[in-house]
Amino acid sequence: MSESTHSLPLVTEGSYVTLHYRITLASGAGEGQVFADTFTGRPATLQMGVGQWSPDMEAVLIGQAEGTKASFELPPSQAYGERNPELVQKVSRKMLAENAGPDATFDAGDMVEFTAPNGGRYAGVFKSWQGDHAIFDFNHPLAGAALRLDVAILGVL
Repeated sequence: MSESTHSLPLVTEGSYVTLHYRITLASGAGEGQVFADTFTGRPATLQMGVGQWSPDMEAVLIGQAEGTKASFELPPSQAYGERNPELVQKVSRKMLAENAGPDATFDAGDMVEFTAPNGGRYAGVFKSWQGDHAIFDFNHPLAGAALRLDVAILGVL
C-alpha cells in the first residue's frame, strides 16, 4: 500500500528541514562550479525564516513534502542578488592592520573579516592594492550568479 504524499509533512515558514543540497553556479565565470554539496557527507538542517538561506531560496522549499527530490534554477535576483558596485570599496592600510593584524599579507581572493562600528562582523574579498588602500569586494561571493539548487528533503519538523 503506497502512502499519499499529502500525508507527509510539508515545509512551512517555521519548519526545521533536514536535507541534502547542492548549490551549483548556473551562470558567469564559474558556471558549473559546485559551491556547496552535502550529498557527499552529512545532511544539513535548515531552520526556515532565520536567514540561513536567502528568503527567495527558502521560498522554493515552502510546500515541498518530506521525501521530495527536486532541482530549481534561480536567477541572481532570487539567489544572492545582483552584484552591487558600491560594495567594492577602498580600505586604508591602517584599518586593515586593525582588523587583520599589522603583519598580515594578502593575496587576491583572500577573505578578510572586519568589525563594523556597531560590533557586527562582515567579510570582504581582497582584490588588489591601490596606493595606500586595499580594494575589497563586500558583495556575497555568489552575488550576480544564477544558481541551480538540487535538494533531497529528508525530514520536516
